[in-house]
Amino acid sequence: MHRKAVANRIRVVYVPRMSFDDSDKVDHYRSDTAYRMVSDLIRKRELRGGEVIVEAKLAELLGISRTPLREALQRLEGERLIVKKGGRSFVVRYVDLAEYLHSLKVREILESEAAALAVGHISADELAALRSEIGALSADTSKPHAHTHAHWQSDDNLHGVIADASGNPVMAQIIRDLRVTTRLFEISRIADRVVLDDAEHLAILDALESGDPRNARRAAQAHIKSLSRYSLKSVS
Repeated sequence: MHRKAVANRIRVVYVPRMSFDDSDKVDHYRSDTAYRMVSDLIRKRELRGGEVIVEAKLAELLGISRTPLREALQRLEGERLIVKKGGRSFVVRYVDLAEYLHSLKVREILESEAAALAVGHISADELAALRSEIGALSADTSKPHAHTHAHWQSDDNLHGVIADASGNPVMAQIIRDLRVTTRLFEISRIADRVVLDDAEHLAILDALESGDPRNARRAAQAHIKSLSRYSLKSVS
């Protein structure tokens, strides 16, 4: 075949080189994906409190490489969902009843104050969005008495908005840290409090909308006290 004819049939495809920025984005995506996957395993109790995380097995289970998994585990360690054991292996953090109740007591003090301070600093649109989110979850009858990922996310949204609206970033961060501790206990011991949680969250929103800091303080305080009573009744 004539050389010119061959040249005419060859299609040259130029593949652009991946820039450092693109490579960083891919690495971040993989690490973020691994983080979400491991977080979901903990929230679904497929990784339970006190369980040792074997990196090789977990990477194989999730179908990911070890590098993004290690980055995800370091991130989870920073959030105190997992801890180092013996300076090497990671273990899912175990929270017992005593630590849970102590943490709730501090949350009661801080979150009631945060709710009072947040009055007038959360927009009507934000309050309406939170209320709508709770309403949609209440209307879902597929799992009426069990927390789903959506319920936990709604819980985080409500408490997070209030903490941020307090205007005190130090207090907001302490609240978030304490909520990691209490969530680990709730996942394993009292994951069927959906109806009560929804009702108490709506009461907090009512109090915030009333514009009275005292009402907001009382509603937040009542919610945390209710968690304490429920846990004692459920565990005993």
